Amino acid sequence: MAGIRALTLAATLGLTTAGGAHALDRVVFQVVGNDEDLTETLRGASLTAEVAEDPDRHDELFGAAQADYGRLIGAMYGVGRYSPVIHITIDGREVASIQPLNAPDPQSIREIRFLVDPGPEFRFSRAVVTPYVEGTEFPDDFRDGAVAESGLIADAARAGAERWREEGHAKVAVAEERITADHLRDTLSAEVRLAPGPRLRFGEMKVRGQKRMDPRRIEKIAGLPEGEVYSPEDLETAGNRLRRTGIFSSVTMTEGDVLAPDLLPITTTVVEQLPRRYSLGAEISSSEGAALTGYWLHRNLLGGGERLRVDAAIENIAAQNSGMDYSQGVALERPATPDADTTAGVNARIEHLDEEDYTSDGVTLGLSFNRIISEELSTSLGLTYSYSDVTDDLGEYTFKTLALPLGVVWDTRDDDLDATGGVYVNATAQPFAGSGDADSGFRATMDARGYYSLGTPRRVTLAGRVQAGQIFGTDLLNTPRDYLFYSGGGGTVRGQPYQSLGVYPSADDPDYKIGGAAFLAASVEARVMVTDNIGVVGFFDAGRVGADGFSDMQEQSGAGLGIRYDTGVGPIRLDVAAPVSGGTGEGVQIYVGIGQAF
Repeated sequence: MAGIRALTLAATLGLTTAGGAHALDRVVFQVVGNDEDLTETLRGASLTAEVAEDPDRHDELFGAAQADYGRLIGAMYGVGRYSPVIHITIDGREVASIQPLNAPDPQSIREIRFLVDPGPEFRFSRAVVTPYVEGTEFPDDFRDGAVAESGLIADAARAGAERWREEGHAKVAVAEERITADHLRDTLSAEVRLAPGPRLRFGEMKVRGQKRMDPRRIEKIAGLPEGEVYSPEDLETAGNRLRRTGIFSSVTMTEGDVLAPDLLPITTTVVEQLPRRYSLGAEISSSEGAALTGYWLHRNLLGGGERLRVDAAIENIAAQNSGMDYSQGVALERPATPDADTTAGVNARIEHLDEEDYTSDGVTLGLSFNRIISEELSTSLGLTYSYSDVTDDLGEYTFKTLALPLGVVWDTRDDDLDATGGVYVNATAQPFAGSGDADSGFRATMDARGYYSLGTPRRVTLAGRVQAGQIFGTDLLNTPRDYLFYSGGGGTVRGQPYQSLGVYPSADDPDYKIGGAAFLAASVEARVMVTDNIGVVGFFDAGRVGADGFSDMQEQSGAGLGIRYDTGVGPIRLDVAAPVSGGTGEGVQIYVGIGQAF
């Protein structure tokens, strides 16, 4: 090795072993020029530094020091230094000159020193990948004159190959790499030549690892376009379709060897989860009382991916102003019906509602189709028949409706239960035909949420929510009661009693209250993580309800503070809120549940 120029102490790692007869005193990094960034790069690449931090691994110190010559050279290449000089000594002896049979006793090692002259910074004299597809996005710094970091060459080759794959050349490979360092000019010439190979089409998909699942259904759900030009995006989409079913704990899609003339077979290996699952949940509020929910799920009822779910709920237990609500439902869904991106379902539900303003016994039957457009966007179409017998202060009603619900969901959140970024929008449009005491009309709703975080890691999250809804074409008293809108409670305005804000449609009975035909609500939260597991939240909610539209609406608002405890699955939520405006509530309300409020 060449001699080391004047060296300046750059970093020292001191280590001791308590209670032992001897200790490794220190691991020292010395770098020419006292460059702190280079020192941290070397230290991060060093296996010796990692081993030295664990006294139980000190037997590995000599081997780690031997391995560090190559590791540190690679680290220097990574920052464009192609003529480094590296000395590693153990108690003054060059590690490279120590024969393995004369390796020092790990218990006797006092100091390990790294002496590094990084040499000059090299720049690209030539940086090219050929052939390439027009529009390939190479790294910005993979260009003549830029610092010749070795990672840029690998990134550029990868970008060129991926673009060829997008064009159907699944077997593209690096045919040749010509990398030449000019130590007189401190430059690096990097030329990478790719071999794209032929343009391929998807061949037969073979399934491995399935137990209960019918392989033909796996093929149908995956929807791999056999015979069409190969696309890595199509391959990823097929895998995601299988994962979304919830049937498999693992899905791997592997490209096989090319079959003449241009067919690329795909082997899909799956691991099935246990078919059955159940869940229990509970929430409690000082005004709404307690809610107990649960469901039982079979992921693969008939071997074709059919999901059977039976759920039940008891809500408003010991509520301040209403009785208990009961519901039970059953739903059966079948993926890839009629096509790979559509799930068909049938469902039935019975429920008893004992609200402050009315009681209702009803049944709902439905048919639905949910279609995945992309990872963020989905749509739904359904046909629903509902029947309910309602009793309130003005008498008894029978509502029968046949509805055609249409929906769209756009979801870019990073976490459903504890989002720190992204948006969520759920919009529905539902024309319905009524009979009995029900009019015909149209119902529209929207729920939009947004999240923005500050800091790294994301310690402060600002969250906002807007809800809106309106019913068109019906008389208020001839609208099914579960179609109408209320405000107040944990889902709308915290600090106000549950469903406390409605409208008063009868001049003969000024105390007679039902839900409104128009609804607006907004919420803002500031969520601050105090520790890794504990957070505090400040929030303000406001809601409005109108009898006919948005021009003449009653309003209420509430505000409060909350605590969150992150369980790893989702946060446990405790909110304490009080009214701010409106005449519908007084005193403090308390809410406990799992997951953020929205």
